[in-house]
Amino acid sequence: MEKLESTVLAIGQTFQTTAHLANLLPTGTVLAYQVLSPLLTNGGHCDLASRFMTEMLVCICGLSCFILTFTDSYKDLNGNVCYGFATSNGFWIIDGQAVLPRERSQSYRLQFIDFAHAIMSVLVFGAVAMFDQNVIHCFIPEPSAEATELLTVLPIAVGVFCSMMFAKFPTTRHGIGFPLSAKC
Repeated sequence: MEKLESTVLAIGQTFQTTAHLANLLPTGTVLAYQVLSPLLTNGGHCDLASRFMTEMLVCICGLSCFILTFTDSYKDLNGNVCYGFATSNGFWIIDGQAVLPRERSQSYRLQFIDFAHAIMSVLVFGAVAMFDQNVIHCFIPEPSAEATELLTVLPIAVGVFCSMMFAKFPTTRHGIGFPLSAKC
C-alpha cells in the first residue's frame, strides 16, 4: 500500500511539474513564429529584406516571451476572470473590468523569480529559433562543422537547463490564456 501511495504521489508531482512548464513556455509566441518564419525567411534563402524581417520576427517574438511572463489573472468576487500585469506596485488590470483590493493587489507584485522566468522564457524561445533550419540558413548560409555542432547541442542544453529551473522554481503566475488555480 505504501508503494502505491508513493507512486501516486510521484505521478501527481510529475503532472504538477508539467503544468508549471506549460505555463512558462512561450507556446503562443512559438506558434506565431513557426507560422511566419518560413514566409519571412523565404525558405532559408534570405536576401537583405527577408533577413531584416527575420531579425525583426525573432526580436519581437523574444520580447513577447519576456513581457508575457509578467501577465497574470484572477477571479473577482463575481467569478469574472480579469487579466493584467504584475508591477512593482502590485497588479495592473488591463481589461478594466474590476478593481482589485489593495492588499490583494500587493500579493501580485514583481519578484526576482519573475525576471528569472522571463529570461529563461526568452532562452527557450532562442533555442526553438536555433532549431529552425530556415533561420539558420538565413543567418549562416554555410555553417562550419563547429557551428553546426554548436547549433545542434546548444538548444538542447538550454532547453534541459531551463526546464529543470522551471520545475525547481515554479511560478504562481497565470499568464493570459492559462487556467487559474485554487489561489485565484
